Amino acid sequence: MRYTAIIALIFIGLALSQAVPTYHEQYRPGYHFTPPQNWMNDPNGLLYLDGEYHLFYQYNPQGTSWGHMSWGHAVSTDLVHWQNLDVAIPEYDGIMIFSGSAIADKDNKSGLCDPSLKGKGCILAFYTAQSATGQAQAVAYSNDNGRTFTQYANNPIIDEKLVNFRDPKVFYHAPTKKWIMITVLADVQKVRLYGSTDLLHWNKLSEFGPAGQVDAAWECPDLFPMDVENESITKWVMLTSAGPHVQYFVGDFDGTTFVNDNDKDLVLILDQGKDHYATVTFNDALDNRRLSIGWLNNWAYAGNLPTTVWRGQQSIVRDLRLQRYAAGFRILQWPVHELTQLRANPVHYDNLQLNSAQPQVTLQIQGSQLEIIAAFKYPLSGNTPTEFGVKVFVGQDQETVIGYNVTSYEVFVDRTKSGVNSFSDNFAAKSTVVMNDYINGLIQLHIFVDQSSIDLFANTGRVTMSHLIYPDSSKNQVVVYAVGGDVLLTQIDAWTLNSIWPAAEEKTDAPRNFIPIQI
Repeated sequence: MRYTAIIALIFIGLALSQAVPTYHEQYRPGYHFTPPQNWMNDPNGLLYLDGEYHLFYQYNPQGTSWGHMSWGHAVSTDLVHWQNLDVAIPEYDGIMIFSGSAIADKDNKSGLCDPSLKGKGCILAFYTAQSATGQAQAVAYSNDNGRTFTQYANNPIIDEKLVNFRDPKVFYHAPTKKWIMITVLADVQKVRLYGSTDLLHWNKLSEFGPAGQVDAAWECPDLFPMDVENESITKWVMLTSAGPHVQYFVGDFDGTTFVNDNDKDLVLILDQGKDHYATVTFNDALDNRRLSIGWLNNWAYAGNLPTTVWRGQQSIVRDLRLQRYAAGFRILQWPVHELTQLRANPVHYDNLQLNSAQPQVTLQIQGSQLEIIAAFKYPLSGNTPTEFGVKVFVGQDQETVIGYNVTSYEVFVDRTKSGVNSFSDNFAAKSTVVMNDYINGLIQLHIFVDQSSIDLFANTGRVTMSHLIYPDSSKNQVVVYAVGGDVLLTQIDAWTLNSIWPAAEEKTDAPRNFIPIQI
């Protein structure tokens, strides 16, 4: 019997040791944020305070499926490397902690801050309290830089007795000297705005919507000012997630009402890929930057992704800009410049010709974590091509194609042969979006590859597309190609990108339920 028990312990130990997060699991991203283990969805509470960028997120501490919603937490000093912290706000008394935002109450307007923190402020986290009776807005506070939170004794702070009333984003509006909260009435495609001077008592201000995309529930609203590039004016941008995408509106906000510049039926999409949702921006980011993070996923298959130990990843941090075009104001997106610190093993090409004699070239770089910037020029003296682009994770019967269709003026990402896709009928697809402007006569594709994702920033961020993929990582060649004509790649730069996880993080301690082998 003793030996039977020993053998049983060995098998239990081996089984559980396989579930210990290592940050080297199959498909685990190297520089997109993922929690050490378990389920993650929406980013929450994005805030800069006292030298740290805070990333809170929807988290299930009990498994890799959605449920038991709590707020996970990580911090960064550079928007690239993240330190995992303990669960910040766990579910309690049958109340799940749905999405929301965080602010620094620097003047202790709420009265919840430790008086010794004057001038620095405590963190107030506003979230949707999900209970069996519906959704209401609540607040928790932290006097130790978000490491621990205390629930406000008089929660909820707003309760309209509604089932679909959620996702509070709070920010300060200096001209009217009050705090603003934007929420969604999800099932009727509206946002509702509230105002407060003490962060605890809120008055209804106005509503906006329905407008734009109205065939899906609205979620995760945001509202913020943006200076227009090369102009001395400021516009206000509103985000709402709807269906598989994040839409945005551009207009004006006077502290009470948001007025849309465009026709109410115009739909402006932030990211045209299949997998970018719940985007929100940081409060109080340095240098007046408007920085965003989105959940790199899609509810159509989020619960079936073929990952173990962890499920769900966040986008890289993006720098948003606003420019005026003939059609109106539009958002451009860049990867934050801090990501360049991850670059290694540079490869450079000048004036690489693709034609019928040489329709494709395999680049002298390969891997699962890459950054590629390629500038294509056409037509040349020969034939105009029908399409051209870059293929990654190339090997026998596998490729992910990022390209441009010359005939339809569409940039696209094709993941129909990208690897494992049988977990969902909705996964294998080719996504396209019209992009008929050029940058100095060129089509530029700026591509980030990270184990199980592709981020495309085309023509300096005019079009952005994010996609999950699940390839065989041993098939990792990079190919540039052209079909049906002549293309000049005026310049290509590529790098491998290092992991953001230090050795100590990559070898995380075993979870508390781990049973060591004892003989």
